[in-house]
Amino acid sequence: MPFDRSTLEITLASASPRRRELMGLTGWCFSVCSSPVPEAPRLGEEPKEFATRLALSKANAARDACPDIAVILAADTMVIHNGVILGKPANAAEAFSMLQDLRGLEHDVITAIALLVKDQTSLTALCESRVPMREYEEGEIQVYVEGGSPLDKAGAYGIQDPDFHPVDIENFSDCFANVMGLPLCHLVRAMKQLGYVVLNDVPERCMQFTGYGCTIYPTILRGDL
Repeated sequence: MPFDRSTLEITLASASPRRRELMGLTGWCFSVCSSPVPEAPRLGEEPKEFATRLALSKANAARDACPDIAVILAADTMVIHNGVILGKPANAAEAFSMLQDLRGLEHDVITAIALLVKDQTSLTALCESRVPMREYEEGEIQVYVEGGSPLDKAGAYGIQDPDFHPVDIENFSDCFANVMGLPLCHLVRAMKQLGYVVLNDVPERCMQFTGYGCTIYPTILRGDL
C-alpha cells in the first residue's frame, strides 16, 4: 500500500520543553519519543557536520524505540564561541563562566533538523544565527544562575528568558526560534518538500509567541537562506 502523505503523524525525538513549545505553534499533532545518543564529536568534525550527524542519530534512535510511526523529527542545537562548542554547563560555576565569556560579544548558534519518513525518505536542514549578547552585569549573571535556568541550556542561556534577556535583541536579525532550538521556517520548508501541507501561518504564530519581529522568514521559506 503506498504511503499516504495527505495525513500527518509526527513524532518529536526530543525531550526539550522549548522544542515542544515551538512545535505546538505549527498546528501539527505530535507526540514525543526520545532516546539518548552519544554526543561526542569525531576527530576533525566541523560543528555543522556534527550537529547534522547528531540530529540524524537522534531520529534513528527514536525510530528504533518507537517503530511504526510516520514522520520523525529530530534536532540538535549548538552554541559556538570562538570556534569552541559550548554545551550545557555541568554546574553553576561553569554556567557563570560561560556567560562571562559571551558577554558583549557575538557568537553563532546552529541547529540541524532531521526528518525521517516511514517510506524511508530522509531530509536534513541547517539554520545558523549570529547572536549578539548585551553587556549584562556580573550581578545579573549571579541571579540568573542561582535561578537554575542556565543549567539545561547550551551556552548557559535562553534567548527567551525575560528576566535576564541576555541577547541584544536590537542588534539581532536572524532566526529567534533557531536560538531556542527549533527553526520553524526551516521545518516548514522541509515539510513542504516532503509533500506535507502547512495549515497554520507559522511565521505569524512564531512572532506572536516570541514577541520578535522577524524579517528573514520570507527569505527562508523561499529557500534562499
